[in-house]
Amino acid sequence: MTDPTSLFLLLVSPAIGSFLGVLVDRLPRGENVVSRRSFCRSCGEQLNIGDLVPVLSFVWSKGRCRHCDSSIPPWVLYLEISAIAVAGFAVIASDTEATMLLTAVFLWLLLGLAVSDLLWMRLPDLLTVLLFVFGLIASMGPGGSGVEMALLGAALGAGSFLVLRIIYHALRGGEGLGLGDVKLMAGLGAFAGPFDLPLLVFGGALLGILWGAIRHRRGDNLGQQSIPFGTALCLAAVLLWLGRVTGLLN
Repeated sequence: MTDPTSLFLLLVSPAIGSFLGVLVDRLPRGENVVSRRSFCRSCGEQLNIGDLVPVLSFVWSKGRCRHCDSSIPPWVLYLEISAIAVAGFAVIASDTEATMLLTAVFLWLLLGLAVSDLLWMRLPDLLTVLLFVFGLIASMGPGGSGVEMALLGAALGAGSFLVLRIIYHALRGGEGLGLGDVKLMAGLGAFAGPFDLPLLVFGGALLGILWGAIRHRRGDNLGQQSIPFGTALCLAAVLLWLGRVTGLLN
């Protein structure tokens, strides 16, 4: 916990969470995430440095914009705190600096994708592409399955979901599985590999069913709502990662 890489990850993680919040907020809307300065969604006023300190600014302002007093979505704070937790998990679970960095980035990407799908039912291409790239890089590291297995897992994951999407459209005439889920499965398939891929999909399906059951119990009409399956798959990937690092799936 005291080596430079661990300290760096823990110190930078709040800023990573804040940047993930920008990506989750802007990418699904097709907005620029680089050149445009941060601003309030309610009044449009630009935010200064004092408004952008991760976690602390939200707490200090009591979750409200200092310009118009509009409430700031609480998921912004939750995302920043979750990014810190991800860094902590990566530090504790990794035995090398390279593995630590790769694990943190991979889990941060899963976090951003899960929140994006949960909020907007969108899986931004930038995040799914990065997930695939880091899945391949991780496969070449210590304990990785190798590029060949990662590519096979990616092909099976994305290919099977694409086939399901096509079949559903042919039978029902609608979109039962989003194209974003297909792209997501390329990265998750590279991470899981061909042998753990069925376990990941099964876990995602169970989590999706659980989410639907909870919403149904609350009285929601699920017949007119979509299930954020991408979020369920990302959570299943995290559980798969936990199973591997704890030795339960070795």
